[in-house]
Amino acid sequence: MIPLRDHNPTERRPYLTWILIALNVAAFFLWQPLGSAANEPTAVAAGSRALTRGELFVFCHGAIPDEVMDLEPVMGLAEACGGKSILASIFTSMFLHGGLLHIAGNMLYLWVFGNNVEDRMGRAPFLAFYLAAGVAAVYAQAATDADSVIPMIGASGAIAGVLGAYLVLFPHARVVTLVPLFYFLQVAELPAILVLGFWFVLQAFQGVGSLGSDVGGVAWFAHIGGFVFGALVALLFRGRTRPRAPAPYDPF
Repeated sequence: MIPLRDHNPTERRPYLTWILIALNVAAFFLWQPLGSAANEPTAVAAGSRALTRGELFVFCHGAIPDEVMDLEPVMGLAEACGGKSILASIFTSMFLHGGLLHIAGNMLYLWVFGNNVEDRMGRAPFLAFYLAAGVAAVYAQAATDADSVIPMIGASGAIAGVLGAYLVLFPHARVVTLVPLFYFLQVAELPAILVLGFWFVLQAFQGVGSLGSDVGGVAWFAHIGGFVFGALVALLFRGRTRPRAPAPYDPF
């Protein structure tokens, strides 16, 4: 199921959600090596081959489980990167993506669900919450394979926190969703508890199935950890309301 928009008007413009989307897009197009530049070989070797510029960039700025668990850089990596802050990499990893589909999917979910969570929490608490959810997601994934040296990148964990918070705060909000039905796509208006509940169950099944695998791919437990973190934190805001503005604003 792919959410397209929700029927859940906000009382103020979601500037912080827009800024987070802009930062992710800027990091992808202006900071990460893309296209032919990403495929340029470097002098850094991994096993029997040289890392490409794009691969080295991910190793230098992604969150590596082995590093974040013991706060020590992988041997030789800090030198290859010209220095690496492991704590900084936890946060930079949240703004990097593995491709256009990766960033497009993440930004769609943040666009649909971030504005209402920001509206309920307030901008400064929402920013702290978003970053904390990303940290929780990184450690949730790292805990499943603490010796892994496969970098983690993506805003998925932090956004999963937003989804968990939305489910707790607005379980009955109506979400316009694209639903696959046999060989067709059907647009349906579904409650958030169904859309996001299905999303979480899917992550849980995939996460359990990935246990024991040392092959890189989707960081399922980052999604699970971020979602659970977001749902728990949202309980603190569940009874909180904001004074209604004279004309409620709905950006959709």
